[in-house]
Amino acid sequence: MATLAATASGRHHADAPELARKQRSLWGDAVYRLKRNRAVMAALAVVLVVAVLATLAPLIAPYDPIRQDTPNSLMEPFWGNPKFTLAQYPLGSDQLGRDILSRLIWSARISLLIGFVPVTLVFLVGATVGMAAGFYGRWVDNCLMRIVDIIYAFPDLLFLIIIMATLRGTFLGNLLGGLVLMFGAIAVVGWVGMARLVRGQVLSLREKEFVEAARATGATDGRIMFRHLFPNTLAPIIVSVAFGVPGAILAEATLSFLGIGIKPPTPTWGVMINEGFVVFSTTPWPVLLPAFCISLVMLAFTFLGDGLRDALDPRQRTK
Repeated sequence: MATLAATASGRHHADAPELARKQRSLWGDAVYRLKRNRAVMAALAVVLVVAVLATLAPLIAPYDPIRQDTPNSLMEPFWGNPKFTLAQYPLGSDQLGRDILSRLIWSARISLLIGFVPVTLVFLVGATVGMAAGFYGRWVDNCLMRIVDIIYAFPDLLFLIIIMATLRGTFLGNLLGGLVLMFGAIAVVGWVGMARLVRGQVLSLREKEFVEAARATGATDGRIMFRHLFPNTLAPIIVSVAFGVPGAILAEATLSFLGIGIKPPTPTWGVMINEGFVVFSTTPWPVLLPAFCISLVMLAFTFLGDGLRDALDPRQRTK
């Protein structure tokens, strides 16, 4: 009997962590699994470091990013040929004598703005349209989804190029060096995907018991949408936003490389690659360094998105 009691007690203690874990909410369980994912933690660390550099760029950057030092132009990084390196330019200088390290740090600020501001607009517009279409259905759904289908029919990159090239010379295109136009262009292209995602989630939830209970208590449509339906659609929305940020950064880099993105001398990683190709045959570092920064940030956000998708998947809560 004592042996059986000891065995039962041991099994009880062994099952205690699993029972405690099962009692956590979806969000608590997601945070728990995110903390255990080393790739996600490393990606989050990279994102935080880049965010700190971008925020403190005026204090951290050694030089003004548009300051030119023509006599010391086209210097190599400290690991390059000693004849063409300078201690004051640890990552070298470009063909106009501008410090590459300073430009990389300031470019991080622009790239994160490009990543987060348009995605915020995408979230606001797309979630609102998708929520209204999925909840009301009928003619509201038909009208809104036909607009979504029309915009969705255009290839994203082609639509971005058309918008940027057409409006580049206007007042909007000159505002903040083209930054405002870039925000709007990426948002116009991206909100349709968010709208379709939210609409699909709302269609699957609007007939659930908790929604019917809210209707029975006299809750208004707005309360049902934003107090009952919206919280239950947050998991896929968060994942979509996490994947949208690197997509926006890549879109800006692509357009700037093509010469129709942010206007010089505003430093961005895409602009740096565009300007660096002029001297690529002489030294590749003005191209490779910003390209590495783009790759690193995109990889970090991709790992973060993958981790969020896995953590917020209810089917994996028992793993």
